[in-house]
This record gives sequence, C-alpha cells and structure tokens, in this order.
Amino acid sequence: MKRQHGNNDFYDWLLSYVDTQQLAEQVQIGLVWTLCSSLHGTGLAMSPQAYTRNIEWPKPLSGTPLAELAERIRSWNPYEASVAMAAINAAIRPDFASFEPLIELPNRNGNLAVFDYFLPRIKGANIVVVGRYPGLERFEETYDIHVLERHPGVGDYPDTAAEVLLPEADWVFITASAIINKSFPRLAELSQNAMTVLMGPTTPWLVALNQWGVDFLAGVQVRDDVLLHRTVAEGGGRTIFDQAVSYAVADIGLPRMQAVKQEIARLARERDAMKQEMAQWYGSGQHSRFPKFTELESVQTSLSRLDSLYKQMWDVRHVGQKDECENHEKVDRESDMKKLAEVSHV
Repeated sequence: MKRQHGNNDFYDWLLSYVDTQQLAEQVQIGLVWTLCSSLHGTGLAMSPQAYTRNIEWPKPLSGTPLAELAERIRSWNPYEASVAMAAINAAIRPDFASFEPLIELPNRNGNLAVFDYFLPRIKGANIVVVGRYPGLERFEETYDIHVLERHPGVGDYPDTAAEVLLPEADWVFITASAIINKSFPRLAELSQNAMTVLMGPTTPWLVALNQWGVDFLAGVQVRDDVLLHRTVAEGGGRTIFDQAVSYAVADIGLPRMQAVKQEIARLARERDAMKQEMAQWYGSGQHSRFPKFTELESVQTSLSRLDSLYKQMWDVRHVGQKDECENHEKVDRESDMKKLAEVSHV
C-alpha cells in the first residue's frame, strides 16, 4: 500500500515535477527560511540550522534554471539541498482548487495551527512528531505525544528512536525538512501503520505524495509575496505566519483508505483458505501442529493492524459532521467495522 523503495527512487520522482524551462528570478538564503522565486511562483524551504562562513556556488543562482538548482536536492550539503527544495516548491505551481477539501487554518500560532486542527480530532491516539516545534509542549499534558529530534532536548527522543516509535504509532507528523536531510523516505516507510501528516512551509503541494504514504499535507499558501521576501531577507522565522503565509490542510489519503479495505478483503480470503485447510488437517486425524499455523497467525496480526488503521482513517474523516448526518454515518461506520471485525477474528 506504500512504496518502499530507497532514497533515489523518491528524489527521482520528486524531480520529475520540475519544469526544465523555468528560471530562478531570485534566491534568498535567510536565517530561518530559504526562498526561491520564479515567474510562476515562490517556494520556501527551511534553512540549515548550522553556521557556515561561505557557500561555494559555481555561478549566480538568480537566472539559473530551476531544474539545475533542484538537482542539488541529492546533495549532502545542507545549504545546497535547502536551495534545491525551495526551487522545487517554486516550480510546482499548485492548483489549490484541485485539493478537495482544502481546509484553510486560522492565521495564528504558526506551526502550532496544524496541531490545533488535528489533535482534538485524534485524542487518545499514540502520536509521534518528527521535529520539536516551539510551543508543542502545551499539548503534551493532554495528548500522548512523543517527539523525535536530531538534537533532543528534555523529554525528546533522539531521531534514531524512529525505528522503534514509528511502527507503533497511530499518527505521525513529519516535518517536510526531512526531505532536505534525506530522512523522509525511511520515516515514511516506518510510518506505514500510521496516519501520516507531512507539514511545514517546506511541504511540496503534490497530491501524489499519497503514493509515499502521506495522508494529509499541511503546507502554506503565500498571501503576500512582497512581505514574504522581506521577512525572509530580514531573518524572520515564525513572523512569516503573521501575514505573508498561512497554513492549509489537504486530505490526499482517500485512495490509501480504499487500498486498506482492499487489502483487508485479500487477507481475509487468505485467512479463510488457511482456516479451511486447518479444519481439514485436524479433521483427517492429524495431531501435530497445523503446518501453516505461524503463517495464519501472521495474517491475523496483519488484519488486526489494518482494522486499527482503518478506524483511524474513518474517525478523522467523520469528525464534526452536521447532526443530521451523524446517525447515517454511525450506521455506515458500524457496518464497516462489523465487517472488519469479522475478517479480523479467528
């Protein structure tokens, strides 16, 4: 249900969205944000949080084809990769009207607006956040949140704990700067049992990210391009959220929800066939363990996991419906969950 290939596959795919004819009109490497503008749009990426005395570029960045800048997304030099990500976002030119629905979030609280939107909808879930966002601690007393951080502070987990925490999570919030530092493909693979949100001003507005396991995009829309350029140049951080940009959330995960139901049906058929074989095995007078017992247990475990995942998918998409719809949706939900319970129980 999710692509599970290496880094090169993901970055080849990402670069396929860059128009080779567009030129970078302006590139700014600010204290917090890196910006690239073209004739058709402006792209952002988070700047490296490390000091450097000099950046070696073979030529001026302004006037360089976006595709040429974008190729540096493969670079392990964080400044080159940040410029590349900004160039990719400048090239994408998202059609926001095509995102249905697109939820525009209140223009306050910066990155925390994303958590203000999602967390009340997923209370009780096991939540992992990749990246320590300032102010996130105000949610940690109410919600079960585990934070992965490359430079962990008090209460944070080191990023290497992703191998343990992500496979057990219900919801995962991944900072889009993980694309820049090359950790995104692995993080997405580890999060395949969870609902996944890719978030931050670095987020590329690509519906096809659902092919890599992303269920929701939480990125920004540029509201005032002139103000954004000035804020980035002056070293502004969260002040870009004051008026220059605002967050929006797009649900791109419905195809995955359908794929989960199809996988449940496939595994149920496999499970039923093995149960029939097991009945015949013992019915023939065999007293030793059924040869496929371990395989049957594995299928049962997968069905149980998918049942939990489907519940997360259903619940978040049916929060806050109008009262007159609630009874109808409750019947539909209970019908679906009854079917899932039937195929998940030996």
